[in-house]
Amino acid sequence: MAIARFPSVVLDCPDPAALAAFYGKLLDWKVETSEGWADVRADYGQCLSFQQVEGYVAPDWPGQQVPQQMHLDVVVDDLDQAEEQVLELGATKAEQQPGTTFRVFLDPAGHPFCLCVG
Repeated sequence: MAIARFPSVVLDCPDPAALAAFYGKLLDWKVETSEGWADVRADYGQCLSFQQVEGYVAPDWPGQQVPQQMHLDVVVDDLDQAEEQVLELGATKAEQQPGTTFRVFLDPAGHPFCLCVG
């Protein structure tokens, strides 16, 4: 028996509304914000949440001085086109690119995420 329908992933960040706006545009999901918190939600219920953390320190990827702790994989049809779009949204392409079927980027708060060929 399932006790929940969809798990929510919550990311720490300095500015939940700004980070939710980034992921809302990236995923084409609805953005909802409140004081110190924001959600981006798909029509089918899946959700990413963002909580404000004082003194937030971005992960140091690929280093481990500040571990990434988690990352998101976003499946896309065309890596080149998706790269162009995420850069326009405010992502930064990571200097180190360890694979050929995916690309690593940092969101505006410094969390690593990958665009992966689907």
